[in-house]
Amino acid sequence: MLKQSEPVELQTDEPQEAGSQSQSFFTVMARGVVQFVLMAAILYGGFFGMNYFTSQLKETPSRPPFKTVYTVDSVVAKQGVYQPNLTVYGEVQASRQVDLRSLVAGKIVWVNPDLKVGADIKKGAELFKIDPFTFETALATAKSNHLETIARIAENEARIRIEESRIARTRDQLKLAENDLERISALKERGTATAKGVEDRALIVSQRRQTLEQSELNLVVEKNRLEQLRAILTRWEWSIAQAERDLKDTVFRAPSGGIVIEKNVAVGRLLSVNDMAVSMYDGDRLEVHATLTDQRFGRIQSDGAGVIGRPAEVIWSVGGEEYRFDAKIERISAQIESNRGGVEVIAVISDSVTESALRPGAFVEVIVPDKQFPNHFRVPETALYDNDTVYVIREGKLESRLVLIHAYDGDHAIISGNLLDGDEVLATRIAEISDGIAVKRPQKSSLETPEEQLIGKVQ
Repeated sequence: MLKQSEPVELQTDEPQEAGSQSQSFFTVMARGVVQFVLMAAILYGGFFGMNYFTSQLKETPSRPPFKTVYTVDSVVAKQGVYQPNLTVYGEVQASRQVDLRSLVAGKIVWVNPDLKVGADIKKGAELFKIDPFTFETALATAKSNHLETIARIAENEARIRIEESRIARTRDQLKLAENDLERISALKERGTATAKGVEDRALIVSQRRQTLEQSELNLVVEKNRLEQLRAILTRWEWSIAQAERDLKDTVFRAPSGGIVIEKNVAVGRLLSVNDMAVSMYDGDRLEVHATLTDQRFGRIQSDGAGVIGRPAEVIWSVGGEEYRFDAKIERISAQIESNRGGVEVIAVISDSVTESALRPGAFVEVIVPDKQFPNHFRVPETALYDNDTVYVIREGKLESRLVLIHAYDGDHAIISGNLLDGDEVLATRIAEISDGIAVKRPQKSSLETPEEQLIGKVQ
């Protein structure tokens, strides 16, 4: 078994005397001085030792600075006649839009089932019908009145012929009566006739003259009445034509082909004259309204061909597909609006848009040929620095040339300036560009595939 250990008594050194305390202090001080001197000696020896070994090393020759040579792409400047294309954007609108209004009033009794908004209606197609009963009645009445007037004219013409015949007979009788009066007057002068006989003959002449005058007046009246009847006949003829036209207008037909925008007709609806029934536009004649900036408009207008009549190409991008249409600038907007910052031009699409289903309101791209620039150069836009400088490669080094930009053609610029035909123009962007920089063309590796070469060039 374990035994309990006895407690250990701690013994401490208690100072015995003051002399022993001063002896310990000097001992500690001496030890510190020795350690400091030893450390200083070690540092001093290391410093001088390093200098000694360093001085014993042989100096290595320094490498000369490396001359930077940039690998760049370039293009050959060719002077010629260039005509860039301008790209503008516009909106498709209907060139011809018409609101078809009802020409007659009545109740709609039939509507074409194909008459729907967005439907393509052919020219002459029946759109709806109005109840024709009222107009058939009007036509029948006009025709009967017309026939009645014709009969009255015939009757009047007969009376005129009777009066003319009566006048002719009365004139003959008057002539005979006048001759008889002359004879009886001569007999009275010879004393073989009485005064009463002369008076009787004079009375007969007067009566015949009165009858002739009355007949002539009756003839005038009958002729005037005939003119009235003929005017009435003409009026009834116009009434017949109007009634026939109204009856024809009860069947409403499309005056031209087009796309339906709006319809306001339904079976049973009452239409008044001039009520809007169908609104449509000509689907085969669409136009594009686009705005040319003042600079572009002035540049094209100064060209010999001008703006009006200039060909254009309309591109409609939808669903990842592009539809292209030929067009021609037909006219300029009636007013120039300053808030648009340019001049609006209207180009009419000449191609058929039926297959593409192009509709008004579509946002399209318009390609318009710019003016021609003779004796100019066409370089990539990446070749331009500060919009007025290009760099030419001469004997592997760059030389700056001042140029003037006249127009842009996509990612190229049409320029003129201090260039010569055949100059090799830098086409790669260099951040620290300056005259005298050394450049070289990229070397094509035979191990690279065309795809790898293309990727390397893009990078």
